Amino acid sequence: MPEIAPYKEEADDSASSNAWRLCVAPMMDWTDRHCRYFHRLLAPHARLYTEMVTTGAVLHGDHDRLLGFSADEQPVALQLGGHEPADLAAAARIGVEFGYSEINLNVGCPSDRVQSGRFGACLMREPALVADAVAAMRAAVAVPVTVKCRIGVDEQDDYEGLHRFAELLVAAGLETLIVHARKAWLHGLSPKENREIPPLNYPRVYQLKREFPRLRVIVNGGIADVDAARAHLAEADGIMLGRAAYHDPYVLAKLELALFGTPLPDRDDVLARMQPYIDAHIRAGDTLNHVGRHLLGLYLGLPGARAFRRHLSEHMHRSGADYSAIRGAVDAMRVQRQAA
Repeated sequence: MPEIAPYKEEADDSASSNAWRLCVAPMMDWTDRHCRYFHRLLAPHARLYTEMVTTGAVLHGDHDRLLGFSADEQPVALQLGGHEPADLAAAARIGVEFGYSEINLNVGCPSDRVQSGRFGACLMREPALVADAVAAMRAAVAVPVTVKCRIGVDEQDDYEGLHRFAELLVAAGLETLIVHARKAWLHGLSPKENREIPPLNYPRVYQLKREFPRLRVIVNGGIADVDAARAHLAEADGIMLGRAAYHDPYVLAKLELALFGTPLPDRDDVLARMQPYIDAHIRAGDTLNHVGRHLLGLYLGLPGARAFRRHLSEHMHRSGADYSAIRGAVDAMRVQRQAA
């Protein structure tokens, strides 16, 4: 197990704490440790989340591979997938031993694989079981236990169902609920379609906050820029970005400036700060593409961005590729700018 100092949350019992004001969503195949390290450079105050890890993997898998992370990523939360309260409690304890500052329960993923394991969005149909899981995890660990859910599933598409769900979780001691403002169709839509086709219903999330004023409510879904973030923060305690933060990572730096006053970093400087991490990663026997894929969107919208992406995409997979491939991508971008 790596030696990682536990993250210490500032004491604050109010639902308006800034600790969840800006969050980056857990995204399968995306928010691995390399992505989180990169995002932390862009957004020092953001709360970062792992990809979902099942309780079975945590309890029986390779802990260092599944749970290892850099202390520089903090605050970072471990998202768990599962339904058995005892297993979730045991997995939460392991996560805290590794230094995670929060344990989050996935009650929002709609994939067939997740449903077959009886976790993810299908658990919205079993609010009492989710409440039992929350109570068990809270009894097992001292760090915050949170839940990420949808506004409903399938035919369960009314505010009353969401209110009852939140009511049971609050009674179990839940203090922070992250709500993706779309319902999930468990049959007939792919996970990708479930992120796009069900309509967003932000007012339902806002109503939840009004009716549970001491519950910290974080809104997720379709948030892509500073103006949208400010509008949501007038109604909720925090925002969570998903795809926007991955495809246009520099939006995190813009949100840092708007919400916390952190000066905008120079993109080239961010890449330079990634070099020691990348060099160490390669020395440890891994390959550039595992880190480089997360950097492709850094210059999105700027002249030469396409040349940067193309060069890095072509070179980061080659045998022996190292940070020089990133330098080459920057050079290609500059050449394209000069030719424009």
